[in-house]
Amino acid sequence: MDVHSSSHSQQPVIQSRPLAALMILIFGTLALVLTAAISICVGAADTSLSTVWDALFHFNTDLTQHQIIRELRIPRVLAAALTGAAFAAAGAIMQGMTRNPLADSGLLGINAGAGVLLAVCFAFFPGMSFVNLMLFSFIGAAAAAGLVFGTGAFVKGGLTPVRLVLAGAAVTALLLAISDAIAIHYQVGRELAFWLAGGMAGVEWTQIRIIWPWVLGSIIVAIMISRSITLLSLGEDIAIGLGQRTGLIKLIGTILVLILAGASVSVVGAVGFVGLIIPHIARYLVGVDYRWIIPCSAVLGALLLIVADIGARMFNPYSETPLGALIAVIGVPFFLYLAINERREL
Repeated sequence: MDVHSSSHSQQPVIQSRPLAALMILIFGTLALVLTAAISICVGAADTSLSTVWDALFHFNTDLTQHQIIRELRIPRVLAAALTGAAFAAAGAIMQGMTRNPLADSGLLGINAGAGVLLAVCFAFFPGMSFVNLMLFSFIGAAAAAGLVFGTGAFVKGGLTPVRLVLAGAAVTALLLAISDAIAIHYQVGRELAFWLAGGMAGVEWTQIRIIWPWVLGSIIVAIMISRSITLLSLGEDIAIGLGQRTGLIKLIGTILVLILAGASVSVVGAVGFVGLIIPHIARYLVGVDYRWIIPCSAVLGALLLIVADIGARMFNPYSETPLGALIAVIGVPFFLYLAINERREL
């Protein structure tokens, strides 16, 4: 038997449900269109679907409703879809690479790291362009990730899933304290309040135009390396034995997570738990193959944030419920359930 056939015969059997994945992608996309239409219609002043249609295809600058739909509600729903997909895809990548079911950009300090540098920008560089704000978000996210994962060098036996989450919680608490101190001392609390609560209010077309190529491009690259992420999720030794360049894959995956999380935080703030919940749901539905988990997570994450944003407006139309708090109501019990079930690491 030649080497190629031998290595092929040693490929691990990866359980996946491609039919279920295709159903999620098809019906999830249809659900995205439906919920997006509902999201554009609901708000402090409800709008009919016919008015939305006219605003899209027969725009009249003299009509206030058309301006609200074009300039406020459509960018808002696009921001929810893009950032929901980004947070969920980032969580899926992290969980696959680290083999950590508790991995999420919010839990591991990446969102808080982006927030600290946003606070610095608000305090020292008021009026900074969104492009530069996004760049600083990337830098803050990278610094926080380095701080969390760097602790692995000082821990005997490396970072287990629970240790990683504990390190992330400690770093997150430190970075949030720094953000609060900057907000109080330099009186930029109002600017930071939006980031801390998380939400879609105030999203503009400029932000959408800047982030969509980054988010879409990162998800496409993640799908391209998804087979390698699947092998990493089975164990680094297995991945190396099958000829995977694990160091390169981890580097690419980390860069993708930083781009996805950094871009999302710069737009909607510190919305946590999306990257924790959605990949688990996707994995339960489609199996352990990340070629399906990543795209399905992106679709389900986009759907979750659009629905959550609708809920945030409907609970109190004139004073929105913070989106981050709404997601946390679901996310915290889910996180506790996962933590309790990780008996091997506790």
